[in-house]
Amino acid sequence: MTSTVPNAVEHADEQQPPITMFGPDFPYAYDDFLAHPAGLGQIPATEHGTEVAVIGGGLSGVITAYELMKMGLKPVVYEADRIGGRLRTVGFEGCDPGLTAEMGAMRFPPSSTALQHYIDLVGLETRPFPNPLAASTPSTVVDLKGESHYAETPDDLPQVYRDVADAWARCLEEGADFSDMNRALRERDVPRIREIWSRLVEKLDDQTFYGFLCGSEAFKSFRHREIFGQVGFGTGGWDTDFPNSILEILRVVYTEADDHHRGIVGGSQQLPLRLWERAPEKLVHWPYGTSLETLHVDGEPRPAVTRLRRTGGHRVTVTDANGDVRTYRAAVFTAQSWMLLSKIACDDELFPIDHWTAIERTHYMESSKLFVPVDRPFWLDKDEETGRDVMSMTLTDRMTRGTYLLDDGPDRPAVICLSYTWCDDSLKWLPLSPNERMEVMLKSLGEIYPKVDIRKHIIGNPVTVSWENEPYFMGAFKANLPGHYRYQRRLFTHFMQDPLPEDKRGVFLAGDDISWTAGWAEGAVQTALNAVWGVMHHFGGGTDPSNPGPGDVYDEIAPVELSDD
Repeated sequence: MTSTVPNAVEHADEQQPPITMFGPDFPYAYDDFLAHPAGLGQIPATEHGTEVAVIGGGLSGVITAYELMKMGLKPVVYEADRIGGRLRTVGFEGCDPGLTAEMGAMRFPPSSTALQHYIDLVGLETRPFPNPLAASTPSTVVDLKGESHYAETPDDLPQVYRDVADAWARCLEEGADFSDMNRALRERDVPRIREIWSRLVEKLDDQTFYGFLCGSEAFKSFRHREIFGQVGFGTGGWDTDFPNSILEILRVVYTEADDHHRGIVGGSQQLPLRLWERAPEKLVHWPYGTSLETLHVDGEPRPAVTRLRRTGGHRVTVTDANGDVRTYRAAVFTAQSWMLLSKIACDDELFPIDHWTAIERTHYMESSKLFVPVDRPFWLDKDEETGRDVMSMTLTDRMTRGTYLLDDGPDRPAVICLSYTWCDDSLKWLPLSPNERMEVMLKSLGEIYPKVDIRKHIIGNPVTVSWENEPYFMGAFKANLPGHYRYQRRLFTHFMQDPLPEDKRGVFLAGDDISWTAGWAEGAVQTALNAVWGVMHHFGGGTDPSNPGPGDVYDEIAPVELSDD
């Protein structure tokens, strides 16, 4: 139950080539593109200093702006809330400032190789994240239907859990050519990747995750499907994903995105903040010491965008919350795409009608978290009768679903994520205040750990988030439903604008909901790099022949195209 893949121990072998989240839809090596000494490309000197609007100051927007700045353009970043987007790290009022909670992204797989480039660039450290039954997790408790099982390794769980794990491995192998695709991705064997994936997209685009399980002989038992949904693989239960397209799940398991997670020491929001402040060592046009911060008045992005429209000469005109109106030859939109339908007044002419349909059909997952600060990692205390940890990372079918225990050492204050939930489980929390949520969570956990008084260790007020209730997000991340492949393809490939009418060019989409791997920061990075290539091309620039960009090789690796008939 600890891994998304069969024979996970083999994949932990240091001699295995590292896997990357570059596929299977668009098997382009973004990590190689970033690491190449020739850089990402250049624009004509006549365009240096030209302003480009970048709407959204999350990770995708900041990376887009950072790389455009290095090319000599002048990004103008608009942000409605705060730099970071869903990389949001918060503290606890009155507590040690080093005590933080990750309200959005909190765990990152090694397969996020383009993301890791930027983590390394700004000098951040990572450490293993305490997922259920991970090697770095002291212990895990699985609590279903009122029965709890304590485990330090998968072998400590009852046989039925191993049977479910085996069923998932067989289901993947028989229904989705898991080993063959995983091997092709590791070897970056593009023809083989495309051969396998083309067949599966055609076969499975209309299939739900749950339907895929039900169609497998390995999961003929409802009990096994129920346990799998509640306990799942990698990070825990996946029943909230059961209505989604199985293609979304295969993208995760093929690339091992749900394995071997690491957290960013000090908080993930440091990444976009450090990029905002960072002066690149190599940049064109701008004097040494220039950063995104120094290019903006008072070091702050412009406020929320309230209107987007096309104006004469195929320009894009942006109105912000202060009433300021500016016109640009290019703009990159990196915020949640539903913002274009509600919060921002948009002209229909911004995008072709098929792209508007794709934006409208985007399906977002809800997600809630609640954290409390505690005096110390008391969960490592030993029960005198059993010798076990008094509390563990917990997976349950109760309201809390997932509980995570986070510490910086035995003698320091620590943090508990009392509950992390998605979709219907998240909506159950929506009407409740932070304290009401905490009380329900403490009651549920008290039923699992009757000897443990969690409340006496709490040293501050809870912090919580429901992403579906956040006005500039309206959901946690995109998750395609069956039949949505065509819509996602339109959004992802939007950076290739030569086929578009001239009056539909110049606005580029980016962000993790534009990517094939939404819910993972890697998707935000990859689509940012696509948009950077698109803007560079729009201004007449190009890449070095020794380092072709995603648009240069597009015809060779373009995503599978399904007929609309």
